[in-house]
Amino acid sequence: MQRRKFLQSTTSAFLLLASGEVVKAEGSWLTNLSAKKLKLRFVVASDGHYGQPGTDYENYFKAVVDHINAQHASNPFAFCMINGDIIHDDKAHCPAAKAALDQLQVKYYVSQGNHDKLTADEWMQTWKMPINLHFSIKKNSFVIASTSNETGTYLCPDLGWMSTTLEKLKRQKNVFVFIHINPVKLTTNAVDCPELLQLLTKYKNVRAVFNGHDHDEEKIKVKENVPFVFDAHFGGSWGTDYRGYRIVELYSDNSVATWVMNPENRINEAML
Repeated sequence: MQRRKFLQSTTSAFLLLASGEVVKAEGSWLTNLSAKKLKLRFVVASDGHYGQPGTDYENYFKAVVDHINAQHASNPFAFCMINGDIIHDDKAHCPAAKAALDQLQVKYYVSQGNHDKLTADEWMQTWKMPINLHFSIKKNSFVIASTSNETGTYLCPDLGWMSTTLEKLKRQKNVFVFIHINPVKLTTNAVDCPELLQLLTKYKNVRAVFNGHDHDEEKIKVKENVPFVFDAHFGGSWGTDYRGYRIVELYSDNSVATWVMNPENRINEAML
């Protein structure tokens, strides 16, 4: 299996190799992709910040839900991942934020960000899932871990839980990890979790780590051959000049295509 290879596209396309070398790529990859059999499709959206003063948060949530539902109706997703900072600090916003996300017509999961200031018990009561969990769809597994707590502290994921979970999933074909805060200091607002990076590099079936938190990050960054994938934001008061989400597709040859929707158009297309 070819691993850690990315094709990135803005106005032109480039192939980013595991070595860090960047080479210009031909546009034929999209044509080749259409001939492959799609095995799995999911969507990731981050940073809604429901309740943030001075923002149109109710309409931000409605817009992302409407866009994802429209995509799901034309080409179904297996699930939707809301990758942290669902609310903005005040837990009183949780019922309304959940009611808005409950309008999604696809099963969704959530991760805890630094503005989701709930205890582990409150998180379970609100979202009906623990702050750390994993699930599988056939030979593909998905790991979700908290990077904060009820005080909003920036944290590394629970290393013991991550280690046990990745070991349990080592025979799976692919593992995709979702954590809100980038754990390897690739952005200004990241944290540094060297033991986690060492753990991730140990398991060759870890295909990508998806991060939110940095509203102005929309591409893929690679460290120690591990790709960290960003999707900007769908709410909040700062970041990219659009509010969007990321689509990920897994194909029968185990290649993965991904791109950001901004929210109507595809940008930053990549292969891994």
